[in-house]
Amino acid sequence: MLLVNQARGLAKPLGLRLPSCTTEGFASRMRREKQVDAFPGMASLVAMVHELTLQIRVLEQQIKAVSEERYPETQRLRQVSGVGPLTSLAYVLTIEDPQRFRRSRSVGAYLGLRPRRRQSGEQDPLLRITKAGDPFLRRLLVQSAHYILGPFGPDTDLRRFGLRLVARGGRAGRKKALVAVARKLAVLLHQLWVTGEAYEALRGGATEVAAA
Repeated sequence: MLLVNQARGLAKPLGLRLPSCTTEGFASRMRREKQVDAFPGMASLVAMVHELTLQIRVLEQQIKAVSEERYPETQRLRQVSGVGPLTSLAYVLTIEDPQRFRRSRSVGAYLGLRPRRRQSGEQDPLLRITKAGDPFLRRLLVQSAHYILGPFGPDTDLRRFGLRLVARGGRAGRKKALVAVARKLAVLLHQLWVTGEAYEALRGGATEVAAA
């Protein structure tokens, strides 16, 4: 993603608009749009992105094979769009025993995705998240939230929830929405793990994931 962002950053001052696409599809899309030679050095960036994409695919297949063989519960978690082999495996290995949480919503706090509070008189402002728990898993969940809220994320309760926060959150709205979606995602994954239920992306458009 850093290389793709670098390519977009270099293209912008030149008045070039690179095609909108996922990081995985960036190299093939650039070739299809014949923009590989858009500016000096672009071909090298595209080649590096392509090579890294191939390596990531191989590693993901290896992680998926290990998950299916030793941690079959990860398949339940991968029902959610944006949750891949790495995120589902990291979640299972970090939580270890889902039964130690009496309520699914406690997982959000355990992973440091709960905002701090500073009560003073009648004021109770929300501060930055606590960042407790495993930072790697927290980062993966936020990355999943990026996908859920991004242009390629499917229509789900999680996405609708996040987009509402973006719409009413001002300049910092998207950042807060990403954290909130990551927190709800952590709760949802725990629910799917414990109950073994099939994931419903849209529950009639009305019922949302339990409050996190």
